[in-house]
Amino acid sequence: MRVTVVAVPLRRTGISVLGQIPWGAHICLFYETKQDLLDAAVCYFKTGLQDNELCLWAISEPISETEACDALARGVPDFERHLAEGRIEIFPGREWYLDGQQFSLHRIIDGWREKLRGALARSFAGVRVSGNAFWLGTDHHWKDFLHYECEVNRAFSGQLMIGLCTYSLGTSCGLDVLDVAHAHQLSVARRRGAWEILEACGALVEASTLTARELEALTWVARGKSAWEISEILQISKRTVDEHVQRATRKLGAANRTQAAAIAVRARIIDPSALVSLPSGLDRTEPGI
Repeated sequence: MRVTVVAVPLRRTGISVLGQIPWGAHICLFYETKQDLLDAAVCYFKTGLQDNELCLWAISEPISETEACDALARGVPDFERHLAEGRIEIFPGREWYLDGQQFSLHRIIDGWREKLRGALARSFAGVRVSGNAFWLGTDHHWKDFLHYECEVNRAFSGQLMIGLCTYSLGTSCGLDVLDVAHAHQLSVARRRGAWEILEACGALVEASTLTARELEALTWVARGKSAWEISEILQISKRTVDEHVQRATRKLGAANRTQAAAIAVRARIIDPSALVSLPSGLDRTEPGI
């Protein structure tokens, strides 16, 4: 069997506290000031452009499209060229998330998937998206958008996409923060100029009970492999792989395999940062949509 050496498909976030995350990750950032939001977004999208990802920014208050473009122009080399070539798209969040005043979860999810299909057709590595929450304090849309955030976990799982949702601490009450944190795989906050990590799953109470095989399977999940691909690599059945991953996910208190992988990478339970050897034919993760 021919062996191919491939690079691990973790994605750099550009945000120091987050480091690298696997494809399919859906993360949340709580910011204190407008400048905190702009600084984080510039680092996030600058890194995405460097790594050949299609960058999509759905903006809303407290920043305008002009402020977003000015910040990116100051922080991203050749930003105007990237914008002209369609490597980054900036558009109003209200128009993207709401059709008039109507919210359609499936329309939005389908929109992200269509963006991914277009990006892959143009030979991008994948898609990185960010949207700023404008619906906090609006009872009319809050439940719908919270449900959407939960659905994004499933929609992005296994896809060549990463998402960063941003929320203002100033307009978020305590219950909002808890609800939002639980709807994401990892949450961080920028307060008084310092970063804080808010693990949606809480403490990793049972992390030490992960078996060697569970750690191995979860490492391959972080590397972007499907259960079938992992079964071929480890020479075990797909059902056994699913059992290992499900147990690891449960022990980490995660909602799904992508969240479990993100938590494990963040906590350094697994280390998928080295080059790995794969059997021939398993050296590419298919988009699966």
